[in-house]
Amino acid sequence: MPIAQQEEPSRFGFESTAAEVAAGVDLSGKTAVVTGGSSGLGAETARVLASRGAQVVFGARDLPKAEKVAAEIRAATRNDEVEVGALELGSRASIRAFAEATLARHRAIHLLIDNAGVMACPLARIEQGYEMQLGTNHLGHFLLAGLLAPALRAGAPARIVCVSSSGHRFSTVNFDDPHYQERPYDKWEAYGQSKTANIWHALELDRRLQGDGVRAFALHPGAIMTELGRHLTPADIETLRARASGGIRWKKPEQGAATQVWAATAPELEGRGGLYLEDCHIAGPSKDLNAQAGYAPWGLDADGASRLWPVSEQMVGAKFDWS
Repeated sequence: MPIAQQEEPSRFGFESTAAEVAAGVDLSGKTAVVTGGSSGLGAETARVLASRGAQVVFGARDLPKAEKVAAEIRAATRNDEVEVGALELGSRASIRAFAEATLARHRAIHLLIDNAGVMACPLARIEQGYEMQLGTNHLGHFLLAGLLAPALRAGAPARIVCVSSSGHRFSTVNFDDPHYQERPYDKWEAYGQSKTANIWHALELDRRLQGDGVRAFALHPGAIMTELGRHLTPADIETLRARASGGIRWKKPEQGAATQVWAATAPELEGRGGLYLEDCHIAGPSKDLNAQAGYAPWGLDADGASRLWPVSEQMVGAKFDWS
C-alpha cells in the first residue's frame, strides 16, 4: 500500500547548493558516515558536513584517491576529523570490516549517507552471483546500515539518507528474478530496480527505527555528470533525454549534493521520515513515468518495502531485529 505524501514548500530548490542548505547548521560533536566519498556528490557532501563541524568518516574503493580528497577537505574546512576507510559495497567482508572499524572508533553515529552506487552498467555479477546494480546500490547499503544501526540508535536523534534516483521509475523490484538469472538483462531496468529498492529500504528502516529516534529518507539528487555515469555512452544520454518529459536539467555537483545534505541536516525534517525528497523539498506522486519530478506509483509502497526486507536479509546472510 502506497504511503500518502504531499509536496511541501521549501526555501531551497533546484539551484540551491549543499553549502547553502547547511549554512547555519552546527554539527559539532556529530559523526557522519558517507559512502562513495572520494568523488562527485559524496566528496561534496563530506566537505560540507565537515565544514559545519561534523566528524566525517567516508568509505571508498580507491583509498589513495580517497586520502587525497580527505586531505583537501581537512585543509579547506580546517576540520581534522575526516577519516577514510576501504569500502567495497560488492563484498560482504569489506562491508563488515569497514563497519567494525567505524564502530570501534565511534560509539555513536548521527548521520549515515548511503551515497555510493553504479549506474546502467553492462551485466556484471558480484558475490553469490548477484547482479551488480542491485548488489551494490541496495544490498551493500542494506548490510552496512544494519551493521551500523546500533551506533545510530546510540546517536539518536539520527538520520539515514538513502540516495535513490528518478530512475526508480524504470522498474519496480522483480521478486521472481531480481538478479537476471532467467530474464534478459536490461541495464536501465536493473538500475531502476536498484533505485526502487533504495526507496523501499529507507521506508522500512524508518518504520523499524523511528521508535529509537532514527529516521530515514530517500531522494533523487538530480541529473549530474559524475563518475556514476562512467558506463554511459552518447546513445545512453540521448535515450535519457528522449524519455524525459520536458528534457533534462543538469545540476553541478554542488547542487546535486544539496538534497542529501538537506535531508541530513534540515531542522524542518526533525521528527519526520519515510519521505522521498527532490530539489530540497518533499516530493509528491507522479503518474507520468517519464516525468522529471515526483515518485512512481510504486515508489512509496510500504508493502513492497516490508516484503523486500527479509529477502534482503537472506541475500546478505544477516538478520536485523531491533525490537
